[in-house]
Amino acid sequence: MKLVILDRDGVINEDSPNHVRSAAEWQPIPGSIEAIARLCQGGYRVFIATNQSGLGQKLFDYDAFSAINDRLQGLLAEAGGRIDGIFFAPDHPQQPGPQRKPAPGMSLELAKRLGVSLDGVPSVGDSWRDLEAARAAGARPILVRTGNGRETERRYAEALGDTAIYDTLADFTVALLSGNLPPQRPQTA
Repeated sequence: MKLVILDRDGVINEDSPNHVRSAAEWQPIPGSIEAIARLCQGGYRVFIATNQSGLGQKLFDYDAFSAINDRLQGLLAEAGGRIDGIFFAPDHPQQPGPQRKPAPGMSLELAKRLGVSLDGVPSVGDSWRDLEAARAAGARPILVRTGNGRETERRYAEALGDTAIYDTLADFTVALLSGNLPPQRPQTA
């Protein structure tokens, strides 16, 4: 089974320091919808693992969160793609649980439900916590420069090691589908 795990805010859609609180505020990053559709058409199952602390902080409710996800799925359906599952951590940042990134809980739950190993599975994010969660789950961390990605790249340049970095989700998708991801060295403790 070919899988890809994506963070949402800053990877698929424009992020906001005030949280994306409604479907009306949710704006896809140019090329991201088409990139996910291409992944699906290329035989990949695409999942989202996203921290959604706005829920825990009561900045928006589950109905608003569902409406955002419905908008995403609707745009993907029009483009010939879909998200196979959305894993989210509603934890307040001051009270993180085992699901909230940088903990690997969401990815480990995904692996458990599918009965698969995440070894080598690309996990695309724009923040250091996304990359840490991917590593902790045994997945392959991929950084995109959208959202917080440029700041993450600047701030953690030395610690990124052989983490593959792409300008956008669309650029990552082209590399993956063409077999041009750089080789990954074994992780060291």
